[in-house]
Amino acid sequence: INHIVHNGGLYKRPFNEAFEETPMLVAVLTYVGYGVLTLFGYLRDFMRQWKIEKCQNATEREEQKDFVPLYQDFENFYNRNLYMRIRDSWNRPICSVPGAKVDMMERVSHDYNWTFTYTGRVIKDIINMGSYNYLGFAQKAGTCQEAAAKVLSQYGAGVCSTRQEMGNLDKHEELEKLVARFLGVESAMAYGMGFATNSMNIPALVGKGCLILSDELNHASLVLGARLSGATIRIFKHNNMQSLEKLLKDAIVHGQPRTRRPWKKILILVEGIYSMEGSIVRLPEVIALKKKYKSYLYLDEAHSIGALGPSGRGVVEYFGLSPEDVDVMMGTFTKSFGAAGGYIGGKKELIDYLRTYSHSAVYATSLSPPVVEQIITSMKCIMGEDGTTVGKARVQQLAENTRYFRRRLKEMGFIIYGNEDSPVVPLMLYMPAKIGAFGREMLKRNIGVVVVGFPATPIIESRARFCLSAAHTKEMLDTALKEISEVGDLLQLKYSRHRLVPLLDRPFDETTYEETED
Repeated sequence: INHIVHNGGLYKRPFNEAFEETPMLVAVLTYVGYGVLTLFGYLRDFMRQWKIEKCQNATEREEQKDFVPLYQDFENFYNRNLYMRIRDSWNRPICSVPGAKVDMMERVSHDYNWTFTYTGRVIKDIINMGSYNYLGFAQKAGTCQEAAAKVLSQYGAGVCSTRQEMGNLDKHEELEKLVARFLGVESAMAYGMGFATNSMNIPALVGKGCLILSDELNHASLVLGARLSGATIRIFKHNNMQSLEKLLKDAIVHGQPRTRRPWKKILILVEGIYSMEGSIVRLPEVIALKKKYKSYLYLDEAHSIGALGPSGRGVVEYFGLSPEDVDVMMGTFTKSFGAAGGYIGGKKELIDYLRTYSHSAVYATSLSPPVVEQIITSMKCIMGEDGTTVGKARVQQLAENTRYFRRRLKEMGFIIYGNEDSPVVPLMLYMPAKIGAFGREMLKRNIGVVVVGFPATPIIESRARFCLSAAHTKEMLDTALKEISEVGDLLQLKYSRHRLVPLLDRPFDETTYEETED
């Protein structure tokens, strides 16, 4: 399904997203694959129960058998019998900066992934296609590293207190003023953890008698924050404005259940870039609905800040909208800025309220000073306040890399999800056996990738997820593409029925990405 949207002038630029339908044969074979694995899982559990096969999973001791079970057998069935087969594809330990290339510690398993041992060998120069290092600021040399090292020698590594007690440094104040200026909002507040920025602040904003309208593919931190708030939660279909508008209409017409009183607040939760789908939120339409039905908008820009927009200011700038139209602008420093933590930006009244009532602000330890300096230096670089054009060049390089990589994968015949401008590139694998096989084959060829399966995705939509970086050179991308194509042929992953025709001798710049379909 291709979406090319202009929608009555709401969009100032083309909005192209593709979610090609799963081929019927592939879907059937995927279900058969999971069925076979489940049957073998029950067989192996039977053999473990009768001591025919050694049981290595966590179980209660004999004297605890009459207690309430700590380990529910069925709950762990998937982990024991499906995940364990391909467990070597995750948690691989790296021992270098997660830049364009990484070094990885080699490990082996002699008991089918139940335990791992390290060989002592380090696999050098693996092309890193998995880290969220969008602008290439994860580096061990350069201005950011030097500035962070200087601050480390002056302030130390930790603060040992909360912001409201002895943990409020001049660096924190400087960071928050800079973030507010970068976003174009009145005020901003920084937090020590991106996940907690969502999960601890949403309960401070809404509560009982409020309604949250949440996209079905929102991140776990948004889901947890919504659940902790005690507000009523209703889910709308991913990026589907008809579904969202229907929920808004129903909420206003019917009010709260039983009492029919109006909702105290209606809060719409969306993300800028969805990290599993590679899709970009339809923000102009969301804002139009928000204004029409007098609700509030909470925008999570974890993946889009720095990675979208002509000057890296995120999805709001990407669509040419005003930051004033978004009530709560949330984002993280963990991706484009190569640091840690998160922020919330908005009106001064909102930020002053959160400083007092947010659990993450009141109880959490302050951001580490070297981390703060890393964020300040990288943000000033993106804004051009360091006196160079390095930041702007990185944003443009990321956009070029994204379009080039996505186009080449489509030309090869892979099914690729998401928006053409999204640096998150999901490549569909579907079948369970191909999840582990793809990860292992890519690692053999010195390419590090992230593979994703159930429960992080729907059961028949397993995928590999590539994250592009401004630090990737054209040579790196061409090497990775060559190996991906080779593994795609080996594992028969080129499922697409809408293969693009490659343009011959195409130069590597952003002016040459015109769509041609056979």
